[in-house]
Amino acid sequence: MKRLYLGLFLTIALALVIGLGVSLSPGYVLVDYPHVFRYESGLWTTLAALVALALAIFLLAGLARLLLTSGRLVNPWSGRNRRRRLQDAIARGQVDLAEGRWASAHKHLKLAAEGERYPLFYYLGAARAANEQGLHEESDRLLERALERQPKAELAIALSHAQFQAERGDGAGALETLSVMHERYPGNRQVLRQLAGLCAQREQWSQLTRLVPELRKHKVMTGEELASLEARAVGQRLLQGELEGEGGDEQALDRAWQQLSAGQRQEAPLVLSYAERLRRLGASAKAEEVVRGALKRQYDSHLARQYGLLMGHEPAKSLAFAEGLLKAHPQDPALLLTLGRISLQNRLWGKARDYFETSLKYQRNPEACAELARLLAQLGDTARSNALFQEGLGLLDERLLALPLPEPGRA
Repeated sequence: MKRLYLGLFLTIALALVIGLGVSLSPGYVLVDYPHVFRYESGLWTTLAALVALALAIFLLAGLARLLLTSGRLVNPWSGRNRRRRLQDAIARGQVDLAEGRWASAHKHLKLAAEGERYPLFYYLGAARAANEQGLHEESDRLLERALERQPKAELAIALSHAQFQAERGDGAGALETLSVMHERYPGNRQVLRQLAGLCAQREQWSQLTRLVPELRKHKVMTGEELASLEARAVGQRLLQGELEGEGGDEQALDRAWQQLSAGQRQEAPLVLSYAERLRRLGASAKAEEVVRGALKRQYDSHLARQYGLLMGHEPAKSLAFAEGLLKAHPQDPALLLTLGRISLQNRLWGKARDYFETSLKYQRNPEACAELARLLAQLGDTARSNALFQEGLGLLDERLLALPLPEPGRA
């Protein structure tokens, strides 16, 4: 209220001063430009005209600003509106992508990418959304567009492309993409990480083994993760028999075996594969010791069968060990088959025949049929030997019995 009263008082005082000045003297103003312009009037009239002109200019400027501002607001193609739409597309697209609304994310991020100066992340997000919808060609086009706009981001785009390819089930394509990036950017940790993961997923154990030194050099994984991955790769290659081609000797096989963890060296499938490869390399006695140690730790029927295929330094000791296992597993046909084979090694013909007979009593197995048939043939029982050979042939592959045969007299 004080300000209002003060303003009112000053206005009245100013009006009184102006009125007093007008009443005392009207003043005189002359503006003359020869032959061009001449203005002649009273002082107070001139001042009033100048004030009115200034007010009019002020009002016209305000009106112009209002029209320009309203034009930018109303015009959908104005720079202000384009920027607002772009910011809205960025915000909505990022939220949609995070929440899995792929169609909406694809639409908004694609719009954001076309309007931004550095569009890489928006193109990658739009490509991700397109890929999730199964629009693989559209996803690839967006990645190509990103590469055109930001060619220096080749590696980032290729990594995303490889990931999309793997998710589509195109593991071969993803592997090719990562291999090219590995050649162009050697030592890149993300390339190595994705390449190692893809090799493990696709069971490319040889390639993964070759990557291990680089993974270790560039510290792509922790020591424990790398040791576990390397042991897994070596173990799988051992199971698949790939290691025999590297050096082809017992020392190379032993080095691979020692690369496995202590737990892996106790797994029955790996022990079985290791022992079989030792046997093929002529180290049957060493394989017999390995299998015996594994059977002492934990009994496994497959290992028991393998034990009968190995010739140890002391066949009598091998027979005693196997007969010790029989006390706990008297009805295992694989162990009984092994006992028959070890009895043959010890030239105990009658015992071998009994073990083979008992094995066949629990399971009609083609190997037991063949072993017993071979023994009976040597003992002179030709008729039963031939019958067992025929039975073993039928058991070996029952599908043979369903195949047609030519009629007599036809070639």
